[in-house]
Amino acid sequence: MEMQPGQMAYDRAITVFSPDGRLFQVEYAREAVRRGATTAGVIFKNGIALVADRRIPNPKLAEPTSLEKVHQIDEHVACATAGLVADARVLVDYARLAAQINRVTYAEPMPVELLVRRICDYKQQYTQFGGVRPFGTALLVGGYDDVGFHLFETEPSGSLTSFSATATGGNKGPAMELFEQKYKEGMDVDEGILLALEGLRQSLDEGANLSTVEVCTLIEGKGFTRLLPEEIQKYASRLPALSAGAKSGRS
Repeated sequence: MEMQPGQMAYDRAITVFSPDGRLFQVEYAREAVRRGATTAGVIFKNGIALVADRRIPNPKLAEPTSLEKVHQIDEHVACATAGLVADARVLVDYARLAAQINRVTYAEPMPVELLVRRICDYKQQYTQFGGVRPFGTALLVGGYDDVGFHLFETEPSGSLTSFSATATGGNKGPAMELFEQKYKEGMDVDEGILLALEGLRQSLDEGANLSTVEVCTLIEGKGFTRLLPEEIQKYASRLPALSAGAKSGRS
């Protein structure tokens, strides 16, 4: 991101706009997301698939299950995180508390969009007051309620967008291109998982594989399920061959 010499004073405090209307600390938080591992989500006929690259720093010594990138928030909603892991964990805890308060207060699950807006309101507060910094994380929140199936992307600024299929984090472009080409409504669970995995594979570094990928589903009537590594590999073996030069960029 280019910055002119006269703009340097405007990137110190979160509450100060630059003359051209920018909040540099929020833009830096977006950069933290772009430097994070890729995550993706796909809505299929009766649920949502969420996938995330764990990007294990030392695969020989680290325990992969300790690096959780997909989190269950409630029985009907989960999220995949990209960016600063610790920031994401705080937001996940906040979302879980909000969902449980809603259950206790109204004796029913919290509507997905309402929960996502609550998360985004919380994020937005950290762009408006001094003495704090924005959350350097983006959440892909998937879930279902009486209205239907939902997949939202939330940004450090507090904005939210609804998608049928999307990716965020590092090098998300190739995944988004694949989703635009191949996504179709009414896919079954296998097709949804395969499309999400294929999109994520497009965004990984050259030579990387899906051995460290986390896959979870939210299916109406079944709730949240985390796939076992051997199940993920079965899906990975069904993916079409990767054409030469299809991978590019960083993860």
